[in-house]
Amino acid sequence: MKRILVAEDESAIREFEVINLQRSGYEVIETNDGKKADEIFKDHNADFDLAILDIMLPGIDGIELCKRFRKLSETIGIILLTAKSQEIDKISGLMYGADDYITKPFSPSELIARVDALYRRVALNITRIENNFKEEIKSGEFILNFKNITFKKRNKILNLTQVEFQIIEYFFSNPNLNLTRKQIMEHVWGESGDEKVVDVNIRRLRMKIEDDPSRPEHIVTVWGTGYKWVS
Repeated sequence: MKRILVAEDESAIREFEVINLQRSGYEVIETNDGKKADEIFKDHNADFDLAILDIMLPGIDGIELCKRFRKLSETIGIILLTAKSQEIDKISGLMYGADDYITKPFSPSELIARVDALYRRVALNITRIENNFKEEIKSGEFILNFKNITFKKRNKILNLTQVEFQIIEYFFSNPNLNLTRKQIMEHVWGESGDEKVVDVNIRRLRMKIEDDPSRPEHIVTVWGTGYKWVS
């Protein structure tokens, strides 16, 4: 069963999410409180594939929950629910480990499309682990291991989220090629969308892998189009 934690304090929105997710085959654990969501996840984090977190939760807000969840699990998929006015919060959430965000109001089809796309990425990595999938890609001082879902720089493991891992995989598979934001968005998220999400994830990746993130040597900006990987 695909299991998802939904933390939303507005009862109408939460019921809307739960009904549509259940119709799409997800087992949903719901709460209206950030503190309770934190307790549930601490006790059962290994049981969840995904989490949908409203930013404006009582007790503990969605951004802080995102930080805490990501510290406990690199594999869980995290989606933030935001209002149109919460642009800074969207970026903060992505920087702290969220994989995607959905802006209110949203339709059932948008909700399920975004959740399904993220679940497919989570399930793919789990399948690789369970099937003992053995493959590595090396690029200079970096090693991407698909069996263990690890990424190393100079033999030191760097913790990546699902999205970051897929971006690096895409770069490694296309070294020295200019990849547009649209190409990265469609490859990783499975659809066109807000390309700002790509930029935020690139910024976060640079902070993890570059010796000097302000002067990146590996994830290089191709001005006006996107990025390329240089080993």
